Amino acid sequence: MTEKTEILSREAINARVAELGRRINHDYQGDDLVIIGVLNGAFIFMADLVRQLDLPLQLDFIRVSSYGSSTTSSGVINMVKDVEIELRGRDVLLVEDIVDTGRTISWLRDHFQGQGASSVKICALIDKAERREVDVDVDYAGFEVPEGFLVGYGLDYAEHHRHYPQVFHLVKK
Repeated sequence: MTEKTEILSREAINARVAELGRRINHDYQGDDLVIIGVLNGAFIFMADLVRQLDLPLQLDFIRVSSYGSSTTSSGVINMVKDVEIELRGRDVLLVEDIVDTGRTISWLRDHFQGQGASSVKICALIDKAERREVDVDVDYAGFEVPEGFLVGYGLDYAEHHRHYPQVFHLVKK
């Protein structure tokens, strides 16, 4: 049995995504951007974000796993799907649902830099900086949420709860 408490409303998320879109439009004006979403969690956030952009861009997805059906990361990053777009010499914006320990996003940043990307920046709906175990900066953070296991707007627990248009703190009873 689980109980959920709303912490980010649909309206707050929509307003923040629009603001992030304006910043990204400004920062990448005139650039040829590759936006890479981390599946499965980032797909809703990324879809809403790219609709705010007025830039030449290409989209791709990567899929990695470190949680399985647990609420804590195993610390082992498994590559399930890599990008299919050539990244050499390109600016990459990596879109993630949540950055907490920083292990996965740091690994992905290094992975894309190793593929020759000229820059790799990170955009996350939620930044849980107090949980960092690896030093990594989120260039475009939607919200800082200090604690709790979160679901909704792409965030899941064991592949459930992604479909909510808002974000909830999930408490297992």
